Amino acid sequence: MSKQVEWGKGILRSVRDLTPDIRLFEIEPEGEFVAPTPGSHINVGVQIGGRPDVRSYSVVGPCTDGLYRIAVKRLPDSRGGSLYMWNLSPGAQLSISTPGNHFDLSLGRPEYLLLAGGIGITPIFTMALALAHAGANFRVLYACRSRQDMALADEMRAQVGDRLQMFLDDEGARVNLDAEIARLAPGGELYVCGPIGMLEAAKRAWQKSGRPVDQLRFETFGNSGRFATEAFKVKIPRLGIEVEVPQNKTMLDTLEAAGVAMISDCRRGECGLCALYIIETTGVVDHRDVFFSDEEKAENRKLCTCVSRVAGGDITIDTADRAA
Repeated sequence: MSKQVEWGKGILRSVRDLTPDIRLFEIEPEGEFVAPTPGSHINVGVQIGGRPDVRSYSVVGPCTDGLYRIAVKRLPDSRGGSLYMWNLSPGAQLSISTPGNHFDLSLGRPEYLLLAGGIGITPIFTMALALAHAGANFRVLYACRSRQDMALADEMRAQVGDRLQMFLDDEGARVNLDAEIARLAPGGELYVCGPIGMLEAAKRAWQKSGRPVDQLRFETFGNSGRFATEAFKVKIPRLGIEVEVPQNKTMLDTLEAAGVAMISDCRRGECGLCALYIIETTGVVDHRDVFFSDEEKAENRKLCTCVSRVAGGDITIDTADRAA
């Protein structure tokens, strides 16, 4: 269970590019250093469009030297957090939180299967190092588009050896989830962090295997979907509201800015609090959450406004909330 995080100041000590679009940031807190646990993240205050906002980034490695390390992937269709981070230089003052953890690693299991896709390697890397240090039985599967996109692979290979297996799209390699789960010892756990498609495939394979639901752990990042991110219109007839969701903003942010009283918490597509009813759509709803099941997504009755979008058209929704 994640402890309540506290905010403080930090200084950016150094930056280093891990790949052409993933950069490692080393941040020294000005106050007390709180040691992270595997799967931890820190929150960082950012400026987006002149407005303060918050982004969460997984902590990379055990950070035994008192520096928090985070890796940030620069995305062309991001809401601005990665662009803000990439414009920082060593010496910059930051507002940061102490580590929180929604992706805890349980020790003492008979075996572990760690699955990472792309930038999802950041918490998986830390877990792999912790398991190696504990002498645990584990394997790491790391999928990327190409070899140049593989962040932290060399560092991990040096620590875990042949327990790391890499799968590159441009070499035609694919993870056979059914077979990999079948190899996992009874009572073993699967930890997944990657794009929404990978998470959904892992959930389906795990359910098919008949293994206990609580032995599958996952973390998502809400910028991945099946369709390219584009602007779209949202209508709420009962409130007389029609707004355009820009490419670099979420539906939740846009509705809040338009004065719609919204309920939300995780803003990562995990808790479902921000979900609204769909009345109709002229496009395709790109469900990017991990809250709704595949069946619920196919029904298209509701969507999580914090991450999901519409491709090739507009959407009409309803909410019980009145204008703020």
